[in-house]
Amino acid sequence: MRQKSIANRDLPPRMIRRTRKRKSGAMWTSYYYNGRDADGKRKEIPLGSDLDAARVEWARLERREPLKPNHLMGALFDKYEKKIIPTKSIRTQSDNRKELKQLRKAFENAPLDSITPQVVAQYRDARTAKVRANREIALLSHMFTIAREWGLTNNANPCFGVRRNKEKPRDYYAGEVVWNAVYGEAVQELKDAMDLAYLTGQRPADVLKVATTDLANGFVGVRQGKGGKLLRIRLDDAGEQSALSLFLDNLLERRSLNGIKTSTLITNASGLRMSQQMLRNRWDEARDKAAIKAGADGDPALAVLIRQFQFKDIRPKAASEIELAHASRLLGHSTEEMTKKVYRRVGEIVNPTK
Repeated sequence: MRQKSIANRDLPPRMIRRTRKRKSGAMWTSYYYNGRDADGKRKEIPLGSDLDAARVEWARLERREPLKPNHLMGALFDKYEKKIIPTKSIRTQSDNRKELKQLRKAFENAPLDSITPQVVAQYRDARTAKVRANREIALLSHMFTIAREWGLTNNANPCFGVRRNKEKPRDYYAGEVVWNAVYGEAVQELKDAMDLAYLTGQRPADVLKVATTDLANGFVGVRQGKGGKLLRIRLDDAGEQSALSLFLDNLLERRSLNGIKTSTLITNASGLRMSQQMLRNRWDEARDKAAIKAGADGDPALAVLIRQFQFKDIRPKAASEIELAHASRLLGHSTEEMTKKVYRRVGEIVNPTK
């Protein structure tokens, strides 16, 4: 083992003293912990300039748990969470961390090469949340793909060929009565968000990102957060102004009158960008008021339907009320089958027998 320099021999193991002479002639001293990062590379961690405080921080770092061996699933989980998850969208990051929490409970201390298709199938069957189990196995599959690229294992991906639990796509459709009930109780900024979501057919997070800078040359530009697909939604067709164009003209006029400076189109009453939590709070409030009103009017069945209405149901509502090919392109799907299977929530139009 390399011996410490004379200047550091009074310090605890792996603590380093750095001394420099300032231009003024005064001496500058600071302390560092000689540690390693998650990849095993040497890294000096600042401990501060006060020796007593540095010793306290040194003690905390020395008590740190050792790095997990690379052959264990826990090491793969840690590395994937650090390097891969942050590259995904905010919503996907949140979902992945929830899924990873469940996977850790089952596989944290297991060797990578001990995970077989049978083990994955047993995990699938043991999970009571069947839909969540499918998402967790999908994440586990991607982690094994990355693990092979990192050289952590040479085995085949154990998730390949393992059946997933059957899923029934959400089939809720918000009809005109339900829409009007919630819309009637909504504050103006929620009405704007609902209108923009319906007219563009985009996901809630993408609706909240649309800005004045996305309006150019007769189009609304959208980069979808899921998949990153670029869309240009036409505002006018053959000289005829669309409902989206009329809505945007009205919205921009109101923004100008209210002196709103932020570029995002959907803002709160104070002119600040609307966050997803702000949207959720206003949605819950409007929906609750609408449901209570329906119940008070003697229509409990309508009240139940209103309470089932989620903001994310606006996207399939839009897809259900226009022609399939148009809906598929507007939603950014690569195939019409995806639109038809998941987002079309009204039945086929047929004629009566007579």
